[in-house]
Amino acid sequence: MSTREAGGRLELLQGTLDMLILRTLIFGPQHGQGVARTIQQTSEEELLVEHGALYPALQRLKDRGWISAKWGTSANNRKARFYSLTAAGRKQLVKETAKWERLAAAIGRILGREAAGG
Repeated sequence: MSTREAGGRLELLQGTLDMLILRTLIFGPQHGQGVARTIQQTSEEELLVEHGALYPALQRLKDRGWISAKWGTSANNRKARFYSLTAAGRKQLVKETAKWERLAAAIGRILGREAAGG
């Protein structure tokens, strides 16, 4: 997963992609490309999910029981695997969201000191 940045790519912290996938699936089942597209569009084109990161993450989440998968037909009439959030995945999303909000707040406080001249 990467972000668009004038100076190159920014590496995201471990676990970010898993949380974003879980959050995306809260709105209903999606195939892999739909998940990637939703993340990209919701982030206003800042976050790009590459195939090499997306599909291993989906498999990892499935192995942990946080998502389920079943075959279906996509909007363009192609066979695709659709992923859905499980009850365990919803619980994990709540935990991960709380953890990331605490981390973002802590970093914001530190960066706020610098901006304030401290």
